[in-house]
Amino acid sequence: MLLHSPSTRTAVKAALIAVLALLLGVPLLAVVLAAFAGSWNGVWPSDPTFAHLADALSADNLASISVSLQTAFIASIVAVAVGAWAALAARSAGGRAAKAIDAAFHLPAAVPSVVVGLGLLAAFSRPPLTLNGTATIVVIAQTTLVLAFSYSTVAGAAEVLDPALEQVAGSLGAGSLRVLLTVRLPLLLPSIGAALGLAFALCMGELGATIMVYPASWRTLPVSIFALADRGSLFLAAADTLVLIASTVAVLALIARLRGRTTVR
Repeated sequence: MLLHSPSTRTAVKAALIAVLALLLGVPLLAVVLAAFAGSWNGVWPSDPTFAHLADALSADNLASISVSLQTAFIASIVAVAVGAWAALAARSAGGRAAKAIDAAFHLPAAVPSVVVGLGLLAAFSRPPLTLNGTATIVVIAQTTLVLAFSYSTVAGAAEVLDPALEQVAGSLGAGSLRVLLTVRLPLLLPSIGAALGLAFALCMGELGATIMVYPASWRTLPVSIFALADRGSLFLAAADTLVLIASTVAVLALIARLRGRTTVR
């Protein structure tokens, strides 16, 4: 519906801003205030302190940050690589094969994350392939959960590729591999970068499957935050959350900058 009245457009914008502030701004503000609160017995916190943030940057928590970053990097790269390959394969196959690939790669998004975690525990807790208690099972869990989003992002871009470009390259003598490397992939690099950023962000915040499969030696930061909140250490959990947000935003900014350089002009 088109809104022609300036007053109506202003009212709609104001309502949208209010909803976003309520859903995003208020929770984020509460986390920031709690991270620096010495106590919180009234409407606003009191006795501001940096002690919680210092604890959040302790050796134990830095280890969790490192684990989260490593897991997210590996899982997102694998998910994007497999998702991009599947998207190109589906585009080339067409017909029922494309529909089957599409359904298979969208299936993880339709399954609750705890089901994925339980399934991995059941599948890899006994021979011939025992991964329970290793970092590998955490990476597999997160890769599985973000695979659908990686595939969808690249598949959407692959659908709108102009086939004439590939035909021209083929008519000039380029083989299938050369067409892939010099035509398809360069055109898809911006969407691959977007898929990588989305996958990384989702992995950094993943908890449902991770908390079911992680070993004590490979504890991600969201698991640490959940454990702190469960014990009632809300201020320290809030400080850890700020560290998690800062780490995620920093890496996403780097990915966005690299993605901007790959945009085809």
